Amino acid sequence: MTRRGASAAVALASGLVLLLSACGDPDAAPPADAEPAQQNSIVDVARAAGQFSDLLRAVEAAGLTQTLEEEGPFTVFAPTDGAFAGLPDGVLEELMEDPDALADILLYHVVPGEYTEAELRELSSLETAQGGSLDLSVTREGLLIDGANILTANVGAANGIIHVITSVLTP
Repeated sequence: MTRRGASAAVALASGLVLLLSACGDPDAAPPADAEPAQQNSIVDVARAAGQFSDLLRAVEAAGLTQTLEEEGPFTVFAPTDGAFAGLPDGVLEELMEDPDALADILLYHVVPGEYTEAELRELSSLETAQGGSLDLSVTREGLLIDGANILTANVGAANGIIHVITSVLTP
């Protein structure tokens, strides 16, 4: 598989794994320099993390849960439950009622291929599984993805890498 040749559905699945893996219990998520957790599915890793319940609900509502069992590799920029809480009142609930729009937003958080934080620092943009483009910039605060800070970087998963971010990205 080429670095950018993965399908959107598979990319979304990887995105969820990354989101769920990155912010969980330190014992549940591997350290930044660890090898990928080859036995854990994306769904299992996400559930174990404990900080991605909104993301998991969104994946299910968008009909993308099965893709979490697929291969990658993918880079997922995973917003925590706190990031979802930062959305305007009612937005998440409205999106849950529109699976196509929800899938569009979720796929915007997924990039085909596996990019470490060091590799991301060398880039100015990335094409998402949704078809949009993420802007990357390095500031005094660190690496920003479309203006969102990375809380935890380089969390390995069976089918990619997760970078936990501070806000929900929108295309």
